[in-house]
Amino acid sequence: MLRATALLLFVAQLARAQIAIEATRLSDKPVLEPGPPWSSTGLFNPAAVTYHGKTVLLFRATDARMISSIGYADSADGLHFKIRPRPVLEPEAPYEKGGGVEDPRLLRIGGTFYLTYTGYNGKDAQLCLATSQDLIHWQRKGVILPAYKGSWNTKWTKSGAILPRKVKGRWWMYYLGTRTDPEGQERDYMGLASSSDLLHWADATDAPVLPRRPGAFDSRVMEPGPAPMMTSAGILLLYNGASDSLVYGPAWALFDRDDPSKLIARADRPFLLPELEWERKGVVPNVIFLEALIGSTAYYGAADHVIGAARLKITVEPGFSPQPP
Repeated sequence: MLRATALLLFVAQLARAQIAIEATRLSDKPVLEPGPPWSSTGLFNPAAVTYHGKTVLLFRATDARMISSIGYADSADGLHFKIRPRPVLEPEAPYEKGGGVEDPRLLRIGGTFYLTYTGYNGKDAQLCLATSQDLIHWQRKGVILPAYKGSWNTKWTKSGAILPRKVKGRWWMYYLGTRTDPEGQERDYMGLASSSDLLHWADATDAPVLPRRPGAFDSRVMEPGPAPMMTSAGILLLYNGASDSLVYGPAWALFDRDDPSKLIARADRPFLLPELEWERKGVVPNVIFLEALIGSTAYYGAADHVIGAARLKITVEPGFSPQPP
C-alpha cells in the first residue's frame, strides 16, 4: 500500500519573502535499486531531465570494487524506470581512474546538456564537466575547478549546480569545496564560481557563501543539490546538509537575484530526513541526498545505495510557486 508521508513543513518569515517547502514521498519503496553488475553495490544520487516526453535519470552506480560510473534510466510515468544496459560515462580520464565518476548534476541550455560531476582518481576529488546533445554520448571538458588551487578551497572540489540563466552577463555555479579550518579540521563548505561561456570557471569569491553554524543540521556538510531556481524573492538553492553525526537531509538557501554571492535567508532544518529503512540503512546510513528536480518531483539518493522520489510543494511569497526551468 502506497505510503505518502508529508514530513516537515518549514516557513521562514523574512523582511520581503516567505519560503515554504513541503515534501511528500511518492512511494514507500525505492524507484530504482542496484541491478547490473556495474551497479551491484549501489544505484543512487541521480540527476534528472525531461527528454522526448520521458523522465531521464543519470545516476551514480558503484560496482563490487566500489568504482563509480554514471548510468541512464528513463520512464514514461516518472516512477517505473528502465535502465540502459551500459553506463553512459565510465572512468577513462586520469583524473577519474581509480575511483570513478560520481554524483552528476544536469542542466539543459539550448540544445546542449551540461553535466557537472566529480572525478575521483582514488586520491583527489575534482569538479568536472561534460556536454552532450543526446544524454548518451558525452564529450569531456575536463576539470573545471581543480583541487588545491581555489581562492579559499585548499582541498577537494565537488558538486556543481549551475544557475540556468545569466546574472549580470555571467553564468554562476554553486559548488562544494573543502578546506582546513584554523583548528586543523578539514570541513566542507559551499562556494560560488562564475563563467562567461559555461566551460571555463573560476572562484567568484574569496570565502564560502554559506557560513558554518555549529550544532546545526548542516554543521558538517553544505552541498548543492539541483540547479538553482530564479524566483521573485531571489535565487532559491536546494542543498544537502549533514550534521556532525552525519545525518543528511535537504534544505534551502536564498540568495540575491542580482548578486548570487549574497545570502538573504536559509532554512533552520531540512524539509526531508531519513525515515524509511532503506533511507536509514545502506552503504552509508541515514542519508537523503537530493540532486534532481523536475517540476514538482524530486529524486534523491538514499543511504548511498538506492533512489527514492518525493513531491515538493515549494512556495516563495504568499501565493507564488516557482517553476524549475
